[in-house]
Amino acid sequence: MATTAHPRPEEVDAVLRDALEANGQRFTEQRAAVYRFLRGTDEHPTADEVFTVVRGEISDISLATVYKALETLVSCGLAAKLSYGDGSARYDARTDEHYHSRCLGCGVVRDVHATEPAYRPQVRVGEGFRVEGFRVEVVGYCGHCGR
Repeated sequence: MATTAHPRPEEVDAVLRDALEANGQRFTEQRAAVYRFLRGTDEHPTADEVFTVVRGEISDISLATVYKALETLVSCGLAAKLSYGDGSARYDARTDEHYHSRCLGCGVVRDVHATEPAYRPQVRVGEGFRVEGFRVEVVGYCGHCGR
């Protein structure tokens, strides 16, 4: 799993602690380990992938605890959950507006680096429908899968 430049753990923990407290949640080492991992990777791991890595740091952590930690991070605005029609989900610590590409072969998800201003579709929705956001996803096959 590729990683980006690692922010200092105490800085990551301070951001996490502030966000959790602002949302009435407790700071725990399990949540901190999950958040540190997400912040240190540019990949978009599944909960199982997060569990595998974090278990190396906290041997007695359960998969259920990882799922709960991820959902807490999402609810506090510290991570985004990327859900797909097949029921799978991946997590991203980047919460700024950006887009993704997803390989239809292996499922890898990567950030799309746009050189143009953010794409904003012009859509009409039913009366009374309040748009909270939208998602643009580029799908195809990565260089490894070829097709």
